[in-house]
Amino acid sequence: MEAPVHSLNALFEQLGLPSSESEIETFIETHKTIAKTTPLAQASFWTPSQAAFLAEAINNDADWAEVVDQLDTMLRA
Repeated sequence: MEAPVHSLNALFEQLGLPSSESEIETFIETHKTIAKTTPLAQASFWTPSQAAFLAEAINNDADWAEVVDQLDTMLRA
């Protein structure tokens, strides 16, 4: 299996969020309330531009899609 094109840290940087390991862990713990039926991009904590980026990554199966899926899984664990 190939490594993802982008890291989780790079995704957080792309979204304009703090991207250290501890900051990502804090974000995940804070936002784990997303409902299983809510698409990731529709979660209430994203800005409009963040939501658009996430939706586009998934809808277009972009090179960011794998790490966006990883974030989605982490927020629902």
